[in-house]
Amino acid sequence: MPRLRRPRSIRSRVTLTTLVAFALILGAGALATSQGVRAMVLADLVNSTAEAARKASVAADDGPRVETIPPSNRIIRLQIIGRDGTVVAASPAMKGQPPMTRARPTSGDLRVDTTSCVTSPDGNRTCFAIVGVRNKISAYGDVVVYAAGIHPPVLSTFTLEIALGLFCVALLALLGWLTWRMIGRTLEPVARIRAEMAEITASDLSRRISVPETRNEVTQLTEAINTTLDKLERAVENQRRFASDASHELRTPLTGLRTKLELALADPEAEDPAVTICSALNDAERLQAIVNDLLLLARLDAGVHASPEAVDLAALVTTEVERRPSRHRVLLNLQPGVLVQGNRLQLTRLLTNLLANAERHAMSEVRIRVAGEDGEAVLEVTDDGLGIPPEERERVFQRFTRLDSARSRDAGGTGLGLPIARDIAVAHQGKLYAADSANGRGARLILRLPLSTSIPV
Repeated sequence: MPRLRRPRSIRSRVTLTTLVAFALILGAGALATSQGVRAMVLADLVNSTAEAARKASVAADDGPRVETIPPSNRIIRLQIIGRDGTVVAASPAMKGQPPMTRARPTSGDLRVDTTSCVTSPDGNRTCFAIVGVRNKISAYGDVVVYAAGIHPPVLSTFTLEIALGLFCVALLALLGWLTWRMIGRTLEPVARIRAEMAEITASDLSRRISVPETRNEVTQLTEAINTTLDKLERAVENQRRFASDASHELRTPLTGLRTKLELALADPEAEDPAVTICSALNDAERLQAIVNDLLLLARLDAGVHASPEAVDLAALVTTEVERRPSRHRVLLNLQPGVLVQGNRLQLTRLLTNLLANAERHAMSEVRIRVAGEDGEAVLEVTDDGLGIPPEERERVFQRFTRLDSARSRDAGGTGLGLPIARDIAVAHQGKLYAADSANGRGARLILRLPLSTSIPV
């Protein structure tokens, strides 16, 4: 048996759900209304019939015995039936008719209610509500006075149910149309957003979605989409610039390496092979450094981090300074027990990049300070070089940025050291920035990380 498919559009689903919900509500309401109206009409008919029977019974008490009972109000079918089941008196409408029912009050009861239906020769069926009242002291003796009221059309036909059904169908049709129109108007901005989004391509991310004037959820959605497009455009632009810079940085040592090898092959006697090999090895090492930095940046961008551990910054600085020989004087001001939570290898790489940058630009000394301040671990690396101009202090953290390209390249810099250091800091919920030096000379790089209370292993 094939399964029914659900409507895919929100407009269809909301309209269908609304119609089903209201159909159940209206159906239950129509059923309750029908039953209530039927019960009310039937109760009114039974009361009128019972009242007519009681009046006829009271008239029989006063006598004399008559064969014709006068009608009462709307009830024209009356009979007085003796204990033997014979009709002793009747209204004009029931003259010559057999007893309208054989139901009699049971012992102890003075009233009986029943229903009787007859079918005419032409096939029409008519039903009556019959009420019998027992009268033991009437002029006719112990008799039962019966009154019969004909069921009105609301009880004998389904006219009420048909009318209620048609009303429900009409109301549902109107409700469905209104819901369809309202949902359509509500989703018009969404359709417009979809159309405008379809026109935005990767080659042109400068376009934005027009923001509707109404301040509602669609406006908030549009503003969020435009904000996302802004971030996406900046990310794509950074990616393009990064790819261009990376290709340029890789092309330079590759070109030099290829040129040296081609010259060595063209004229093997012109240069000492050992010198050529050493020069080629330097270019290969530079290529390896760039590739390693690019791989690390890719891992940081992807959010790949090893399990964190408690790291003592003072101990990390001491180990790294002792391991790295320096041509400058290194002054340490380390507060012990300053712990941070993070990846030891990445934090070591961050410190190495800061020390390499200070070593490259210092004149005679490098200062390193570790302390805990305001719930943060602070690591400062200061050199006595030319420093970083205030307007360039953010640009130095951009990838492949060099304030002195020639000197950085000759010193083996890739232009990725400080950007990698900042990415590591951000990955550890910290920040890395350049600030004014205490004595007004040199560069001062400050790393701030959340303090940890864990004990280092």
